[in-house]
Amino acid sequence: QKDDSQRLLESFNSDEKEHALSKSKAEPYTSKEEILLEESESPLNSNITAFALKAKVIYPINQKFRPLADGSSNPSLHENPKQAVLPNQVMETSMSGSLGSLSQGDKEDCSSSTTIHSTTSDDRFQARAFLKVTSFPEVLTCESFDVKLCLCSLILKDLARLDTELRKERHVMFIQLLKIYLSDFCHKKKISDELFKKILLIQENDFEELQKQLDSRLQNTQMSGAHNSEYETLEDLERKEREYSEHIIDNMEAFWKQTDKAQQAFLDQSKCSSAKATKITMDLTEKMIAVEGLLSESQDLQAMDIQERLFNWELMVKMIDSLKSYIPEECKCRLNIVSNILDHLTVKNYLSVRQKEELLTDLHKAFWEQLAHFSNECIQESKDLILKRLECRATKREEFKHRQKAEQGSLLSRTFHSEDVHDFLKTYHELLEEHRQAQWELEEEDDCESTEAVADLYKELYSKASHALMELVTELFLQTLPVVTSLCVRECELLKEELQENLIPQLEKWETHRQRRWKLFQEQLLQEKKLWIKEYALSAVIQKHLSEKQEKIIQGVISRLGCLNDESVTYILQKHRLLLYSVLTRLHLRRVGMAVLARMRLSRKKSLLQELREQHTLQKGSSPCQDEDQWQLQKAVESHILEEEEKLEEEAQQTHLEFHQQLVTEIQEALQFLQQYMEQVIGRTLLQHARQKAGKKSSDDGQDFKERLVEAAVESVYGTSNNINKLVQNYYQQLGKITEHYEGKKLQQFKSLQAERGERNRLRKKQENELALKEKQTNGLLNVSSTVHQRMVLQQKKVLAQFELQQQIRLESLKQKLLGLHHLETELENQLWEAEQNFVRELAVLARVPGAVKKPSKRSKAAGEKTKRKTFQSPESADKDDSHENIEEPSGLTSGLCRERLHSPHGGEAEPRQNSKMQKKRGNR
Repeated sequence: QKDDSQRLLESFNSDEKEHALSKSKAEPYTSKEEILLEESESPLNSNITAFALKAKVIYPINQKFRPLADGSSNPSLHENPKQAVLPNQVMETSMSGSLGSLSQGDKEDCSSSTTIHSTTSDDRFQARAFLKVTSFPEVLTCESFDVKLCLCSLILKDLARLDTELRKERHVMFIQLLKIYLSDFCHKKKISDELFKKILLIQENDFEELQKQLDSRLQNTQMSGAHNSEYETLEDLERKEREYSEHIIDNMEAFWKQTDKAQQAFLDQSKCSSAKATKITMDLTEKMIAVEGLLSESQDLQAMDIQERLFNWELMVKMIDSLKSYIPEECKCRLNIVSNILDHLTVKNYLSVRQKEELLTDLHKAFWEQLAHFSNECIQESKDLILKRLECRATKREEFKHRQKAEQGSLLSRTFHSEDVHDFLKTYHELLEEHRQAQWELEEEDDCESTEAVADLYKELYSKASHALMELVTELFLQTLPVVTSLCVRECELLKEELQENLIPQLEKWETHRQRRWKLFQEQLLQEKKLWIKEYALSAVIQKHLSEKQEKIIQGVISRLGCLNDESVTYILQKHRLLLYSVLTRLHLRRVGMAVLARMRLSRKKSLLQELREQHTLQKGSSPCQDEDQWQLQKAVESHILEEEEKLEEEAQQTHLEFHQQLVTEIQEALQFLQQYMEQVIGRTLLQHARQKAGKKSSDDGQDFKERLVEAAVESVYGTSNNINKLVQNYYQQLGKITEHYEGKKLQQFKSLQAERGERNRLRKKQENELALKEKQTNGLLNVSSTVHQRMVLQQKKVLAQFELQQQIRLESLKQKLLGLHHLETELENQLWEAEQNFVRELAVLARVPGAVKKPSKRSKAAGEKTKRKTFQSPESADKDDSHENIEEPSGLTSGLCRERLHSPHGGEAEPRQNSKMQKKRGNR
């Protein structure tokens, strides 16, 4: 008889499960094959049979509730009594899903599954659909087992929104900086008002076009792979996040190239000097570095707030879920007490077994109808409530955005000068920070108010449902039982009071369990926060490592160039720091997004494991072991939990490794863009440096004086072919001696450097041999105390250290060689310059050219100043014109004079020439 009455209670749960199953069939993305796969994921455990034999109870092996030795009914700890969750079922946290927990079995089932890992389940979990949500209040009405997935998807949306806001702020600040410098030029009348407006309009249009291209790409990414606009899968979400990151990196590359074009166009239109253009460019770069610093700091703080918001959301969702379970728990308790009372009446022969079953069946049906009504009422009214609140939120947000736009427009319309740039950047950034903070507080306040409104609604509906259940029980005891049994009304009232007295301690017991669950949940969130802090620390370490490595690379490149002045070096370092700031800021946000995606991947198994821990902790605290079998069973559950924790830890490491490899790939792509950009910057700087040097050299060569000297020497009547040829030949011989001396010194220097390098290599090899001996002595200890991985890491560090040392030695050798060549070439240039000046002075004296002749001046012998290397070759004969072409002549001076004298018909005459002859020579010239 007891088993029969218990079976009625079990059928109550099974009916609810069938209802949940039938409802889930209407959900999207489900199929019969997936249902069969889910059902096959709960294999029977042989421990169930062993436990049944020990309890000496015979029952069907597939029966959900198995009577224990003391006659009570509890679920097996080794099977999952819950209905298998469909692959894409979006309803588990609904009221109808919660109705399946009306029995103690469903409250204690978390220690159930033999394993929470399944390859089939893992693969399908990636393609599992969950509801798309745009705000937190929607999650409160979400009928989904995957509430955590919905919350994490909201976090990803918040991160994307933050990225969009900061990117827009960067664009606006650059346009405003350009506008400030253009305004200064306009006030100084260097450009007209019309040109000022034209330049600004072109740049604004170019940046708007960049934003349109990005928006189009992002929209295509969002639309791709969407079979149903209301649901999305984790696999699609990961793909979209990856493509989103790629588009943002491409847009960042295009933005910085566009900023360079904008600066160049502005400088070309303004027609300012090279020095002024360089100063403006460096000022703009410095200001944009300050902007990147502000944006990076703001992003870090906002990202931490967003992740803190996730934990607050989970607390609020947990509170609503707890309220949802109130009425099913009370219903279960009432049914159990009524069943016990009817069993007692049956034992005393007041009721027959059939009458008892009929009464329980009718009550079961009435409870089910009442709970179904309660469930539908909760879902519908909460959805209506949230819909109204979302409409109010949208209205407030539009008003808020309109007010923010007006304030920003008012600030941007103000006139700022170049000396007020820092004040503008600070003021504008603070204004946007205030707007973001105000919007954040508005959303948080609305989230809390929505949660409180839903909670109040559930409490009200719970009170109504509880009153309805009490009326059903009252009807049973005061109307039905007096008719069916021979009991009087007073006795039935006493039975009803007994039910109420027994109900209170059971509900109190359940409330105690709920409080303990809540405490365990808070502890779990605390552990999650620690993991987030650890993730942030790791991200900071990666950023620091990348920054130091890139700074070291750019410093090495600049040191190898060795020919740039301090201003050019500062400009290159500024550009590198600016782009590196921007790249690292984007990569940090991408890493935060990857951490959220990793959390989503592991959410299902973490939830199951956490539920397993909770149930074991609650059972351990509420019912201590009374015999050996229960103690062994408890030990088996603890062992199983440890096993699942190890599996989860292993899978977590694998998941983080996969995302880390993906992040490394994206870092390499971003740094490749940085490298290509810096190659262009360095190339432009070198070109500008070469042009400035060439212009300076041409201005110092005295070209005008040389041309006048050639003109005067040709027309002079004092210079003859013989004496000019002799003068040129002496000059060529002097050049030959200088170059021969230079080649000898260079060869001697190379030999000296080679000897020094050989000596250094010998000392280095000696040191390496000594280190190798020491390593051999400690190798035995290392092999014993270190793992293979540690030894591999040490060997890798050793090889990298040797490679770096060799590279450093080679670089130092090249630096010394280059320094020596610079010194020799500077000395050679000074000697050539002195020889040229001597030749010009002697020619001027010979031709009796009036005017001051420049005295030879020593050029700077600074080793850092790079000069062009020139090769000279001595002529075999002064009469061969071909040999003259291979010698560096003072701007064509000697060759021009020599040709004039040799081609002249009266070149050997010493006497003065007549005017007609001079005219003829001019014609020859």
